Amino acid sequence: MKIKYLLAASVVSLSAGFMSSAAHAQSTGSVDFEEDNVIIVSGAREQGVGGIELPNTTKATQVLGEEIIRRQRPGQTVNDIINLVPGVSFQNNDPWGSGGGGFTIRGFGSDRVSQTIDGLPLNDSGNYALYTNQQIDPEILEEISVNLGVTDVDSPTASATGGTIALRTREPSDEFGVIANASYGNILADGAGDRPYTRAFGMIDTGDLTGKGTKAFASASITKYDNPFNNYGKVEKQQYNGRIYQELANGDFISVAGHYNENRNNFFGSFPILAIQEAVDAGDKDGRFYEINYPCQIPATQVGGAFGAGTPGLADTWSDSSSSGNCGVEFDRRYNPSNTGNIRGASLFTLNDKLTLTIDPSYQYVKANGGGVEDLREGFRTIGGVDYTGFLGGGYYYGRDLNNDGDLLDRVAGLDPSQTITNRYGVVANLIYELNDTNRFRVAYTWDRARHRQTGQTTFLFPNGEPYDVFPVNDPLETSDGYALNKRDRLSYAILHQVSGEYRGEFGDLTTVAGLRVPFFSRELNQNCYTTSASGFVDCIGNQDGTAYEAANPNAALPQSREYNYDDILPNIGLTYDLGAASLFANYAKGLSVPGTDPLYDSLFVADIREAEPVPETTDSFDLGVRYRLGQFTAQLAGWYTRYDNRLASAYDPILDETVFRNLGRVDKYGLDASIAWSPTSNTLLYVFGSLNESEIKDDVEGEDGILDTSGNRESGTPEFTVGARGQIALGPVELGAQVKHTGERFVNDLNTDVISGYTLVDLDARFVMGEYLPGREAAIQINVSNLFDEFYVGSFGGSLDGVPFAQLGAPRAGSISLIIGY
Repeated sequence: MKIKYLLAASVVSLSAGFMSSAAHAQSTGSVDFEEDNVIIVSGAREQGVGGIELPNTTKATQVLGEEIIRRQRPGQTVNDIINLVPGVSFQNNDPWGSGGGGFTIRGFGSDRVSQTIDGLPLNDSGNYALYTNQQIDPEILEEISVNLGVTDVDSPTASATGGTIALRTREPSDEFGVIANASYGNILADGAGDRPYTRAFGMIDTGDLTGKGTKAFASASITKYDNPFNNYGKVEKQQYNGRIYQELANGDFISVAGHYNENRNNFFGSFPILAIQEAVDAGDKDGRFYEINYPCQIPATQVGGAFGAGTPGLADTWSDSSSSGNCGVEFDRRYNPSNTGNIRGASLFTLNDKLTLTIDPSYQYVKANGGGVEDLREGFRTIGGVDYTGFLGGGYYYGRDLNNDGDLLDRVAGLDPSQTITNRYGVVANLIYELNDTNRFRVAYTWDRARHRQTGQTTFLFPNGEPYDVFPVNDPLETSDGYALNKRDRLSYAILHQVSGEYRGEFGDLTTVAGLRVPFFSRELNQNCYTTSASGFVDCIGNQDGTAYEAANPNAALPQSREYNYDDILPNIGLTYDLGAASLFANYAKGLSVPGTDPLYDSLFVADIREAEPVPETTDSFDLGVRYRLGQFTAQLAGWYTRYDNRLASAYDPILDETVFRNLGRVDKYGLDASIAWSPTSNTLLYVFGSLNESEIKDDVEGEDGILDTSGNRESGTPEFTVGARGQIALGPVELGAQVKHTGERFVNDLNTDVISGYTLVDLDARFVMGEYLPGREAAIQINVSNLFDEFYVGSFGGSLDGVPFAQLGAPRAGSISLIIGY
């Protein structure tokens, strides 16, 4: 493996424009089932034009290969890279990719898009959210495939009504090799000051260890940088990846891959959306960079634990109000740590000349939290004449001295994030039967089981406002009766059993695909707290006798267990018709999105399960398009329509640390996606893409203050159109690239009363290939500049029914330089 792996060798591929969809599916079974769609050119699979690939499939799909991936900033989140795909709209919270972000595909939010790595689902098993700052290092990826609106029939998803993003890990090389990459960058905007970024990445390929196809790779990366906007936050990220691959006879194989990622970062850059828009209109770019109350000190009387020194007999009170000015209360002081890992198996066995078996087992682990500070109260909460400890009425009561002054009068500084620990197991198995060269069948079984433990333990703050531990669950504070106090305490199991089948037949120029997916979803809920409202507010008292509490709160739902089950029959059918240089494709798919954890737990407030059970979302999606290829010119145009029933939209409120849901009833979504890639010469590439995205809410929606006039309006939070382009050229050892994307206006809420202006981002990349600086060793320097003209814009936000949500500041101009060496 030489450096050409990281550099992807050349600006453009010299093969034709269409390629197989086989390597772009999610599971090994889907890959193998579609392999007869491979187009061979000079004995090698096609690679499209300059890394822009259009699979010859019934679905509206686009693939980004190494040519594109390697030219983006090293370490960038894959969700920023796919912003070059029509239909995708991504807003990065910072220029470097580890601070999070938000995106939509055809107007569907990330919780309605399934993102996978080698078939393993990456969306949260509870609320289906996707955390873009936790994604795999792009250097180990072979390609990224985006299905617009449709998923594979064996996919283990509970919510993918809006499309799929399939990440495929590279296969270890047959030859020994080492790659090292060191990057330095900074914010290059006026008023930003010095905010350095550093990243180091290394990867080793063992080559064939046994002479019988046993090979592996291992990689590691470390990323550190200062917050792009404030004077406090930092990001520290470390990631490790590896894969062992064993070739077997007849093209069969067994593979095991592993991944581990640690993120330590803070929330930042979130403000009321209209305040950001007002600053954008005024051109106040310097206002993006701000200082919080840091460094600072909390008085010892308001500190808990070993550092506390309260005043006996006096009520020492620390307030968590953001308006108090107290040390540690700012939104930007909140941590959002995560430890995530997975193990991914893949295997293919040829049982005979007609029958193939694939089995993909997996395991993944998540430990993460997010949330803010809270005042922790020493006293009791008296209810019905009984003194209780616990989380009651939104307050924390410990019934013991917290700041070492001998009384129970004080409130001290603490941290109370929402904690989640998930253990998730899965397997996807396919049995594929090839009747003849033109007819194939497969049946599949998919199992997915996630144990989802959600708690809200607390810890003290140090005098400087830092938490004792960013994970309070590691050593939580206990009440006087030994209860580890929680603001929530629930255990869930999300279980999927799914059977599916698919047929693929070729009839001359016509290829048809027909599939059926039958999922059986089970959601087992175990709520250990009292539910006090239909919005999901709870009181938690642990193992104390709740008789007095229940008498004083007769409307509160008791701690309980409940199970909801959802199933459906989901057909899909598609076709392609070869017209020579062009081909037509069409597809229909029915989709199902099961309610997430939060609305399910909210429903426990209603005693009658028949009235309480949240209704799943359903979709009927249609695609019709044409592809064209002629030499080094490829193009695709797709029209689409999705009818959405029981549209449950959501938006995260970072201040309240909660997700707000809104049921929009029926929503019709429709639009156009188009792309053109052209290589006029062997050293140049031109690529243009764009999308129109329309939606119509069909009904007036009930809000807190009555019926709202939403009928006929567009959904908020998504742009009506996007358009972009990329060009690149190779001039000997120098390679230059530039890309631009304009994102259109977005409505603030579903009443369509306020509009966020569109914005245009321009990125540059340049690479100087230094050749072999020593025998057997190669090197290159790569420069990346994002947001070249330092556009000031409103970043990601999730929309709202009738309110004014918070939004992120758009990422400012930044530059980085990377040295890549290999042998």
